[in-house]
Amino acid sequence: MKQNNARLELSKEEMKNYGYQIIDAIVEHHATQHEKLPVALGSREEMDSLFLEEAPEQGMDSSEVLNFVLDKVMTNSANMAHPRSFSFVPGPSNYVSVMADALATGYNIFSGGWAASPAAAELEIVTIQWLLKIFGFPKKKGGGIFTSGGSMANLTAVVTARRIKCGDDFSKAVIYLSDQAHSSNIKAIRVLGFKKEQIRIIPTDSELKFSVNKLKNCIAKDRLEGLYPFCLIATAGTTNTGTVDPLVELGKICKKEDIWFHIDGAYGGAAILSQKGKQAMKGIEKADSLTVDPHKWFFQPYEMGCLLVRNHKNLSSTFTEKPEYLRDIEGNTSEINFYDHGIQLTRRFRALKFYMSLKTFGLKEFRDAITYNIDLAEEVETMLRGSKSWEVVFPATLAVINFRYNPINKKYSEKELDKINQYISAKVVDSRKALLVTTILNGQIVLRMCLINPRTTMEDVTETFDLCKKYALEIEEELAKKV
Repeated sequence: MKQNNARLELSKEEMKNYGYQIIDAIVEHHATQHEKLPVALGSREEMDSLFLEEAPEQGMDSSEVLNFVLDKVMTNSANMAHPRSFSFVPGPSNYVSVMADALATGYNIFSGGWAASPAAAELEIVTIQWLLKIFGFPKKKGGGIFTSGGSMANLTAVVTARRIKCGDDFSKAVIYLSDQAHSSNIKAIRVLGFKKEQIRIIPTDSELKFSVNKLKNCIAKDRLEGLYPFCLIATAGTTNTGTVDPLVELGKICKKEDIWFHIDGAYGGAAILSQKGKQAMKGIEKADSLTVDPHKWFFQPYEMGCLLVRNHKNLSSTFTEKPEYLRDIEGNTSEINFYDHGIQLTRRFRALKFYMSLKTFGLKEFRDAITYNIDLAEEVETMLRGSKSWEVVFPATLAVINFRYNPINKKYSEKELDKINQYISAKVVDSRKALLVTTILNGQIVLRMCLINPRTTMEDVTETFDLCKKYALEIEEELAKKV
């Protein structure tokens, strides 16, 4: 038989050299990222001019390809781990988890079933149990699964709720969530085929929390009309403001009404490790299912979400399929096949990075980092309240703060204030010195800072405010000329 030379391999020495180059680049990035710019800007035309080409028939030197990627790809991607990346939800990450990901990918471990990789399945069981304990879920009866992110965890939760509460007929099923719930929940509901008429968006109160009274009225009305309330989605740390819904009251309603209680804690759930966060999360342990996102405030690299459930059997009864080609690898009931607990059959070994980073740093360092983030946001709020130029629109809540430029000696209209603050954000982002974008609260355009990076300092914040003030003065001059 003819020898095959198309093995897609480098020599051992070439692999080492290539690996060292990559490690050197990653270490340099982690050690110096605070000196770099967090924002990447580029139009489609600019990116096409750099990368658009036909797939090459012949290969080229691996180091040449790597250098091109380091020079053109990595420099044209936003750095969400940068200390001045304040927008959306930053991804602070940590080096140990990065290397763990490299190990998991390098060994190409399949983390779907026990038979393929018992150690990988066991580490997922162990780390899920750590999280069950942190959130007060039943350790023996409870369970969970790591997902690509909060979107997939929320989808998995709603699928499970529908299966357990509705069976095969969900034609009259109704689901409830607030107007501050994350968009991934709406996406999950639509993906599952629910009609618009089956979704209830409950208005929030003046503190942007789930309105309990309005919810009760809506449930009662739906029952009178012959509909079937089956699921409620609360939020433990909204993306906009960090607000935590009244979890205790919502849990009682769900228990009384026999409604599946899902809590989306993708952003704020990890705050439970801090003293202030633990107070805010009271009632989270009553959820039937809970989404948390380790690639947010548990400082893991992308992608890593997680769904916890009070009863692990609810996952297996929802997702288990028995194709013929898997008949010989089922194992016993204690040997969990995670492809039976979620949507994916082929799964990467996500648990390893969480396991290795927690083992390396310890839970205390994670707790201290989260506490620092919450305290930093409150310090920023104090600074803003002491300024004649800034207005706190929504107070610091779980490391998120919303504010706007609104000097007390000026009488700008709401329209002018919207224009000023939008201008400030656009100019800051254009400068690439900080990632600071707007959101809308109570119809106002406001600036929002999410301060969950443990390497962000007060100096990072104050220098960003200096930049904001510079651009505020620019737009004020333009407005003055028009008067």
